[in-house]
Amino acid sequence: MASVRVAFASTDREHVDQHFGATEAFAIFEVGAEAARLVGVEAFIDNAQDGNENKLPAKIATLAGCAAVYCLAVGASAVKQLLAAGIQPLRVEEGTPIERLVAELREEIASGPGGWLGRALKAGQPADSARFDTMEAEGWSE
Repeated sequence: MASVRVAFASTDREHVDQHFGATEAFAIFEVGAEAARLVGVEAFIDNAQDGNENKLPAKIATLAGCAAVYCLAVGASAVKQLLAAGIQPLRVEEGTPIERLVAELREEIASGPGGWLGRALKAGQPADSARFDTMEAEGWSE
């Protein structure tokens, strides 16, 4: 089953209610067409919104393996760093239920995802080794 890990900036594991850089915690879910489950919670002690860019690399590192992060807002520097790490930042309205976002992801996976979700799922799939056989049959060579 194709699945993707997604993080939500949340204090209660039920709603998206935090800005990326100042989040107190990320709830991380594994989401597939058939099911979704909470796989972890990453909490942070120092959440001061002081504009300190040094906190970003540590937060981004905790999202290793995630395809996206949902949050209320994310600064330009954080967007650049997230995208460089292969993580799609997504902004939502305050109080958006995580359960609803997970349900939407499951529906999109089941119906044939596009955009960032399609790319993330494709990146998680093993390469098709038969493509080389097809290329050889078409006359390709090194």
